[in-house]
Amino acid sequence: MPIPVRTPRPRPRHLRLPTLAGALILAVSAVTGAGASGAGAAAAAEPSDRPTLTFADSTTQAKLGAPYAEALTNVLDINTVPYDPAVYNSSGLMTDDPQEFIRAGGGYEQPWTRDAAVNTWNAASLLEPAQAANTLWAAVVKQPDGQLIVQQDNQQWDQVVWMTGAWNHYLVTGDETFLSHAYQVAVNTLDLRRSQDFNSAFGLFQGPSFFNDGIAGYPAPPADDTESHGSFVGDYPDTSSIMALSTNALYFSAYRSAAQMAAALGRPDSEADALDASADTLKEKINQHLWIPDKGMYGYFIHGDDSLSGQLDVTEEGAGLSFAVLFGIADASQARSIMRNAHIQPYGIVDTYPDFARYSDDRPGRHNGVVWPMVQGYWADAAARTGDQARFADEVRALAGLADSSGQFAEIYNARTGEVDGGWQTGSHWDAAPDQAWSATAYLRMIDNGLFGMEFGTDGIDFRPTLPAGWGDVTLNGVSYRDAELDISLHGSGNVISSFTLDGAETSANSVPASLSGKHDVEITLSDAEPRPRTSGGR
Repeated sequence: MPIPVRTPRPRPRHLRLPTLAGALILAVSAVTGAGASGAGAAAAAEPSDRPTLTFADSTTQAKLGAPYAEALTNVLDINTVPYDPAVYNSSGLMTDDPQEFIRAGGGYEQPWTRDAAVNTWNAASLLEPAQAANTLWAAVVKQPDGQLIVQQDNQQWDQVVWMTGAWNHYLVTGDETFLSHAYQVAVNTLDLRRSQDFNSAFGLFQGPSFFNDGIAGYPAPPADDTESHGSFVGDYPDTSSIMALSTNALYFSAYRSAAQMAAALGRPDSEADALDASADTLKEKINQHLWIPDKGMYGYFIHGDDSLSGQLDVTEEGAGLSFAVLFGIADASQARSIMRNAHIQPYGIVDTYPDFARYSDDRPGRHNGVVWPMVQGYWADAAARTGDQARFADEVRALAGLADSSGQFAEIYNARTGEVDGGWQTGSHWDAAPDQAWSATAYLRMIDNGLFGMEFGTDGIDFRPTLPAGWGDVTLNGVSYRDAELDISLHGSGNVISSFTLDGAETSANSVPASLSGKHDVEITLSDAEPRPRTSGGR
């Protein structure tokens, strides 16, 4: 049965016009009020309805606390906008109360599959669950037989990130109705993609890397030195057969997420077992084919049908390395090696490194040696998970500084100057979209998941904070979690919990249960040394 193709899917990101046209887009936005004072602002949550981040140290507050408030403004006021049901509600699952979703950014009027998943996974499911669900459902279509599937378009390789976003949405909200539909989407999408994109010889999935839909993100081959076929990666035939680290990491997460969905829904054990087995095998193949022992890193992709067929490209891919750590594809030793060996530019980790032969520091490729804040968010979270406090602190400060200097969370920055810079592609200097939602949610992820260490599970939130030395005590007030509102305070520094209290009562669980309702206080004291074993009785 044919799979319906979502229309319209307006001009994809790789076709965004170069600098002069970008200036015209910005001018139109200013005239129509498509920024903070536009449609999204009128319907957005009042500031009192959102979390507040407060550092006790005034200098840290100015440098790191203020960007958090700016990121919330980006998501809740600028990019949460009304949607047209006739265009986006093919699934029939979007709510009209509110009739809003989260668009990709100030330069884009809709979500795409990966933007929808990234923004909900990073922060939006916690901030505004109804709008987050709408954003995920906007990327889903109903087939003629009534079955749900991720929308089909010319960027099929990014479809599976939806499963990670959807599973996270359930963990945050506990919405079982959402979960039952999401499981159907996951199974149908994974089955289709496996039938079309799985390379049985390598045991890996084919297709370009996660978000690199522009040809600037690839060496020659599979690109060519003059980028003769235009900007879209899909117009270069040999890119469809490469096997990329980030994409295969997301397939791993998709299978694991689908298995967890099956278990949570009480599906037959055989369903979850089969999905878990696919994830386990894929993890094994990623480590077999993409890990480079001598370099202590993963490579970028395995060449497909081009002249280097079967060879591993050793470029560092920021998103892929981050996903390998976050999803547990890399073991603890590999994760530490990645943190130790990955190259970082003056303003943060870049999309891909080093420059491909046709690019340079003076003319960085749009998907090559530039900083995409979305990648920074995952890298910082991965650093915190690995226990690398220095790497975590550096990346948080880098993104906070970029947002401060530019007055916004832009789409792309120059890795050496820190200027807003869309990079080079097809011989032109491109613009970077303003007020990019996933750049803002990347910073929110750094704070929520990295600094405060919130890890959402089926039974509640586990806390594994990372508070770098010198930042001082910090509080995140007004965190809405299911039926509860949490005020969370961190004291000391480090990433080892020496004391955890919930409403004044000390507990060794280091977590809050999903069953909580009402307002609660969480106090966490941190150190860099393991706490002494507790003793009972007298002295």
